[in-house]
Formats: sequence, structure tokens, C-alpha cells
Amino acid sequence: GGQPRNVQPFSDEDASIETMSHCSGFSDPASFTEDGPEVDEEATQEDLEYKLKGFIDLTLDKSAKTRQAALESLKSAFSSKILYEFVMERRMTLTDSIERCIKKGKSDEQCAAAGLACLLCVQMGSGIESEEIFKTLGPVLKKIVCDGTASIQARQACATCLGICCFIVTDDITELYSTMECLESTFTKAYQRDRDTNGVSSTHNTVLHISALLAWTLLLTICPVNEVKKKIEMHLHKLPSLLSCDDLNMRIAAGETLALLFELARETDADFFYEDMDLLTEKLRALATDGNKHRAKVDKRKQRSVFRDVLRAVEERDFPTEMVKFGPERMYIDSWVKKQTYDTFKEILGSGMQYHLQSNDFLRNVFELGPPVMLDAATLKTMKISRFERHLYNSAAFKARTKARSKCRDKRADVGEFF
Repeated sequence: GGQPRNVQPFSDEDASIETMSHCSGFSDPASFTEDGPEVDEEATQEDLEYKLKGFIDLTLDKSAKTRQAALESLKSAFSSKILYEFVMERRMTLTDSIERCIKKGKSDEQCAAAGLACLLCVQMGSGIESEEIFKTLGPVLKKIVCDGTASIQARQACATCLGICCFIVTDDITELYSTMECLESTFTKAYQRDRDTNGVSSTHNTVLHISALLAWTLLLTICPVNEVKKKIEMHLHKLPSLLSCDDLNMRIAAGETLALLFELARETDADFFYEDMDLLTEKLRALATDGNKHRAKVDKRKQRSVFRDVLRAVEERDFPTEMVKFGPERMYIDSWVKKQTYDTFKEILGSGMQYHLQSNDFLRNVFELGPPVMLDAATLKTMKISRFERHLYNSAAFKARTKARSKCRDKRADVGEFF
């Protein structure tokens, strides 16, 4: 290829001013400064768009490194800002660039392009324009997922992208089913692996199987009831075999998918009965109390935490509700379906998840949050607290936390378990 250009990546500074006006002020009232200099937002937006246009042009560069850097910079911008109008005007150009990079690029470039495709659909939301994007990229993504000669990382990224884009854009039930079949044909190979006395032997394809399983599970949450019943009958008795996999992430993915399947099964049929319940709960309980010395402490801790929740879901139909804060709003994650959806978008948006929950119409519709809450400068100013007040609050919280921990230490000391 040609000489790689010196690509200046999209940085936090590029988004700071614009994001501050929409996001940071919501999430932290103290970040709103009374006496800060006024900023020409229109000029800032024009400067940002000029940079992004340059990145789009660089996705066609001869140098693979330059193309990949441009893709990563666009990903950073799309995850940290809402750029609907900018993206709408250039959606076909972006789609062509992504298609070219996935088809002709190497592993890292394909992964970056697939990630950008996810964020492009998140920006666009559901609609005719997004469907056009998926019609172009869908066949390319399926081909890579099923291509045994492609790198595992590229196939993994394309499987995730395929699930997310289909979830966002498709209203065509036949397209939904064909996408699920593609993902099914990938992760069901994990069922067929040779089993030894210790369970499922791990292979280098495990990361691909995990991504395909999670993407398939996401799409299952939007399937009609009859299709959900079919899939549950097909997979519920096979998934427990993956709980014996050597790979921690596969065990967790299988466990959380089982919990979600049980949740969906009980929603569709109040009298749902699973024949091998005793054997399954025994497996789950063993994983929730696993103390194998050959496993790392961090892995054991993570596994026990997840499988305690999975066991409660299967045995007691219970879900530990979590609260997510973003700005002045709160969202409660109170089901495995909602958790799976939130975790998926959190994975691709990263630190931009809170901002998109506040401002992205599509995500707000998915989580039933209603229209975006708009706060003007006066409201933000009333929410502002002084630095001195914040200092007092933090000091009080620190003292209370110290006292609580001291009491816990005293109680532990009274037990008197000395060996």
C-alpha cells in the first residue's frame, strides 16, 4: 500500500464542549460552571464535522493502518455523541466504506469496521434507511461468520454486529429467522465437541461460539411467542452441556442464556415444567459454590456471583434488580431480557452508554424511557452545588463509611475463629 498518513484520532477534547452541553451537565450538576467562557457551539460542531469528513475519506486510504485508525476514530465519535443528521447525509458512503473494509481488510480492520457498523445502526435507529444499510451489510457479515478461513476475531466481531444490527433495524420476520439460523449454525457446534471426563474440551473457536450465542439470545428476545417456544424446546436440554466448558466466559454465557430461556418459558406458559430440573440445579449450585484450587480467585469470584443469580432465577423465579443512573434519571433492570439487552449495548457503546440513554431516541424506546428529558441552563444551575458543600458531603459520607466498616470488623473479631 501507500505511505500511511498521520491520522489524528478523534479525542475526548473534540466531544467535550458539545457533550458537556448535552450530557456532562446532566450527569454531574457540579460540572456546570457559572462563570465559564461562552462557547460558539455552531463553530465547534462545524469543526467536528470537518474532522469526521476527513476520517470518512481516510477509510478509503491505501494504507491498512490509516484505514483502521480512521475507523477507530469514527467509532469513538459515534459512541460519544449523537450525530444523526451528519450520519443520515453520509449513510451510503459510510456503508460502502464499511463493506469494503470487511470484505478486503485483515482481521483488525474487519473488527473495527464491524464495530462501526453497529454504531452506525445505533445512530440511525430503526427505519427504512437503517434497513437499507442492513440489506447491504447483512450478507457480507453472514459470509464472514460462516467462513472457516477468516480469523476468529473477525468472525466474532461480525457475529456480534449481525445480531445487534438485526435487532435494531429489521421488521422482516424472515430476515430475523435467517439471521438467527446463521448464528445457531455457529454456536451449536459447541454442543458437538468431543467430551472427555472433565466435560467440554475448549477450542480456539470458543470466543466465536460465545459471541454467536449471545447475539442469538438477543434476537430471541424480540421473537414471536410461537418461535420462542420452538427455540426453547430445541435448546433448553442442550445448553446445560456448555456449563462444563473449560472457558469461564462460555460457562457464564450459557448460564445467563439458561436463566433468560427459563424467564421467557414461564412468561409464555405459567405451568412450564422442565424434566431435568434436579440435575440442572445441581450443576448450577456446584458452579455457584465452586472452590476448585486450579482456577484463579478472580474467575471463581465472578463465576460464583453470576451463578448464584442464575440459580435463583431457575429455582425461585427471582431476579436481583439493578439500578442504572444517567443524569437526573434512573432505570431499573428487573429481568434477564432487559439485562441481556443492556449488557449488549453497554459493550459496544462503552462510556458513551449513559449519554445515549439520555439522548438516543432508539435506545430510550427499547428501554421504555419515553422522550429525552431536556434541561435548560437555569435548571442545571439550580442543581449546582458549591465545591464547599460537596467537600462537606464527601467528608460526612467518608466518616459514615468508616464507622460502618469498623462495626463490621468488630463483629468479625467477636466470632473468634482462630486456627
